[in-house]
Amino acid sequence: MRILVALTYYYPHWTGLTAYARRLAEGLAQRGHEVTVLTSQFRPDLDRVEDHNGVRILRLPTLARLSRGVIMPGFPRAVNEQVKQHDVLQVHTPMLETNLVTRIGLVHGKKTVITHHGDLVMPKNPRDRVVERLVTALMKQGGREAARITVHSRDYAENSKFLSPFRSKIQCIYPPVELPAPDPAGVAAWRVELGLTHHQLIGFAGRFVEEKGFDHLLQAIPYVRSQLPEARFLYAGEINVVYERFYERWQHLIEREREGIVMLGLIHDPQRLANFYALCDVFALPSRTDCFPSVQIEAMLSGTPVVATDIPGAREAVQRTGMGKLVTPGDPRAIAAGLVDVLRRRDDFLRTRDQIRAVFDSERSLDEYEALFASLADRRGSDRER
Repeated sequence: MRILVALTYYYPHWTGLTAYARRLAEGLAQRGHEVTVLTSQFRPDLDRVEDHNGVRILRLPTLARLSRGVIMPGFPRAVNEQVKQHDVLQVHTPMLETNLVTRIGLVHGKKTVITHHGDLVMPKNPRDRVVERLVTALMKQGGREAARITVHSRDYAENSKFLSPFRSKIQCIYPPVELPAPDPAGVAAWRVELGLTHHQLIGFAGRFVEEKGFDHLLQAIPYVRSQLPEARFLYAGEINVVYERFYERWQHLIEREREGIVMLGLIHDPQRLANFYALCDVFALPSRTDCFPSVQIEAMLSGTPVVATDIPGAREAVQRTGMGKLVTPGDPRAIAAGLVDVLRRRDDFLRTRDQIRAVFDSERSLDEYEALFASLADRRGSDRER
């Protein structure tokens, strides 16, 4: 098949969404399909055209930033040209241009799969709320025109306001999550390097934005350390998020708890990331909203139990594996109590890598996407256009 994938950001951009899209695109390419990714040239030093791990990447120049997204003036023309050459289309949402892809696909008789990574929930200010309403309206139109919508879990699909009108089109497919096994020697050496050999370590990771709920975790730190004074919190992620100044709002708490927090920065290397999770005794996921954060699966694959908020989608991994504990969202005391309990009874929550893989298997995810795309592909139509 020839598969066209559209999304706002792709490699080398680094978020859970882009990691998901990359694993899926490269996995399908390894199975012999021709995969083209149409995305933004979000940095001027990036090549406009690049082949990476079997995937052809077409990057379009950007005119301006629109909150989390960008404006790509050349997108309509580029997607029209590319749709004619492909058998089936995929859009990763949230994306401003969702219904452009679905509409142009319909014009050329090509079907679109929307892969929904979560309802768009913007910070509570007038400008971002306008953007949220605009993009959501455009995505809803795309949802009406799409042949199928994939989402990461049935739990999220049943609780999503955005997805509720499209229940008949929904197919639930777990994300393909890949991470090497941790290197025990590297993990031990890192503990020594950080001077944390005798400490209990609580990890958290991701973009420092409102939806991730890190402010609630910061407020939980005093409660944790009142019971476990040797506990330390390790953060791996990006604090300078250009479209949201959430870190600046809560920097005073980080300064107040400076003795108990270690900032590691954004980790790109997969082996280093696996070692980070293994370095932690428990991983915290205090999200306000989160469709299906892959960090929790990565932590579990690295042998680390998870304390997650009991919200649709984010609770799926703990519910399916038992490798961790769910806590009340937005409640720092509840988050702290959950972390302390898992640290004190850690062995009760441990599962093997094989047990996690039995639930979250990347090859099974690729099988399901491959079958879905094959059922929708119009190969004869793309041959005529070529």
